[in-house]
Amino acid sequence: MSEQEHWPGEPVVAAEAEAPVAEAVVDDIDEEPAAEPELDRLAGHAPGGLDVPDGVDLLEGAPQGTRKRVAIVCSRFNGDVTNRLLASALAELSRVGIDSEHVTVMPVPGAFELPIGAMALAKTRRYVAIVALGCVIRGETAHFEYVAAEAASGLQLAALETGVPVAFGVLTTENLEQAMARAGKGAEAVRSALEMADLFNQLRASAKAAG
Repeated sequence: MSEQEHWPGEPVVAAEAEAPVAEAVVDDIDEEPAAEPELDRLAGHAPGGLDVPDGVDLLEGAPQGTRKRVAIVCSRFNGDVTNRLLASALAELSRVGIDSEHVTVMPVPGAFELPIGAMALAKTRRYVAIVALGCVIRGETAHFEYVAAEAASGLQLAALETGVPVAFGVLTTENLEQAMARAGKGAEAVRSALEMADLFNQLRASAKAAG
């Protein structure tokens, strides 16, 4: 790889050392495991991850802290909700050991502007991951469908074009009550972003080690 080329999410400047991460503590469980997984676990994210057989090369990221920079692009529209999403995201970044000095927050007018904000942040190559936060509540017109769809496709495009992980933390709900009940999803978006950033970091290291 030439000096001019950069892996997705890799800053142009020399990368700093990764922050140490404490190992998780798992409680002992006396009960026998269930023969079949529960249906409610299959409907969402399984806590244990995928069952990968022994002998298969496993490349898996972890939502861990990093000394590199993380950016949050956050919609001001529906501010009662997005302020809570932002607080949840910042609390999660702090919890995993990312200092506030390594976090940049970019407010934008609404969810429709999230993709261009995320794209601009990603193109600077200063950030290992971008977290996009917003809230779109269904109204009486088709506005909801257009904004939600464009936000989703635009954020995916920002990630695909730059190679920088962009986490989708945009709530799309029927009413304000549903949105407020899900305002903790900011933390979930942070974990997704950090997991992908760590995965890309491992992939770069693996490729470089292979020559």
